[in-house]
Amino acid sequence: MKKIIVLLIVAFLFVECSTVPITGRKRINLVSDAQVLPASFTQYSNFLEENKLSTNREMTNQIKNVGKNISAAVDRFMRANNMVEEANAYKWEFNLIEDKTVNAWCMPGGKVVFYTGIMPICANEDGVAAVMGHEIAHAFAKHGQERMTNSYGQQIGGLLVALGTSNKSAESQQIWNTAYGVGSGLGMLKFSRTHEQEADRLGLVFMIMAGYDGTEAAEVWVRMSEKSGGSSTPEILSTHPSNASRIQDLRTYLPTARKYAAQYNANGNVK
Repeated sequence: MKKIIVLLIVAFLFVECSTVPITGRKRINLVSDAQVLPASFTQYSNFLEENKLSTNREMTNQIKNVGKNISAAVDRFMRANNMVEEANAYKWEFNLIEDKTVNAWCMPGGKVVFYTGIMPICANEDGVAAVMGHEIAHAFAKHGQERMTNSYGQQIGGLLVALGTSNKSAESQQIWNTAYGVGSGLGMLKFSRTHEQEADRLGLVFMIMAGYDGTEAAEVWVRMSEKSGGSSTPEILSTHPSNASRIQDLRTYLPTARKYAAQYNANGNVK
């Protein structure tokens, strides 16, 4: 068992890092598209079979048109930046589900769902583009695959704690296991908040690349905050940044996003 754990640690530590385009953040991803996309497409199909599509033609068309425009911008970006294989792997699809839940998501490979409950928060086409850009950015940056990789590391850490305390008393083992569980749990929350901020920023760039008004991205979160009545989980205990943090960051990052979008639209290449 110890030899297996050592081999897992070596594989985890020495795997090559990659860089998220535009943001430049370093990441470790042990999960390939070939591993995750077939399951993603199957789960999406199953979800559509089990949930009701909206009959609101206007809203549905808006979701599909905005999705088409932003995904086209992302596709052009990928092909211009030596990501042709990844671009070819995407099977874009956009659907609106009849559900009061205030949510939207994009699965790996470009499978997007909006719930009708989020449409009043979007409020307009640019608001839809802001949410669409954010969700597509999660897939673009491979956040799902990265979280899977990180969970492997967390499991390895737990095994190390168990091995390191195996000769200690049951009480000591419990203390160490509890401390590791709390510490690693907060670390995973921070990891998720990093992904959320990155998706906010990438989504802002993508929506501007597609011709939408980037100022609306922050306004979406203003409306989200108003709907929640200002109440929220303390940021340190949340997988998402606070609404106030997101609003400020989106407004601060807007000039940079516009610069990237202008550079991309001028020469098709942004590093």
